[in-house]
Amino acid sequence: MITSAQMRAARALLGIDQKTLAEMSGLSVPTIQRMESGGGDVRGVVDSLTKVVRALERAGIELIAEGATSTAGGRGVRLRDLSHRPGN
Repeated sequence: MITSAQMRAARALLGIDQKTLAEMSGLSVPTIQRMESGGGDVRGVVDSLTKVVRALERAGIELIAEGATSTAGGRGVRLRDLSHRPGN
């Protein structure tokens, strides 16, 4: 659904801190910290994940799944798969 890196990047694009994201999503700061602290997919209660995704989307963030294309056509940032680069 969402990775910890996507959450951190989304906050950076919006220029908000963890406290603000917690307020926007109706969650606690420790919950946001826990979600962002891991690597890879965020693990947690589905309801909490949904609240974060909805809050980010309301703020204008488009979360792009692995291998998916962006449909909105706006500016954005995407991390390329670096495992296929020469030397990796």
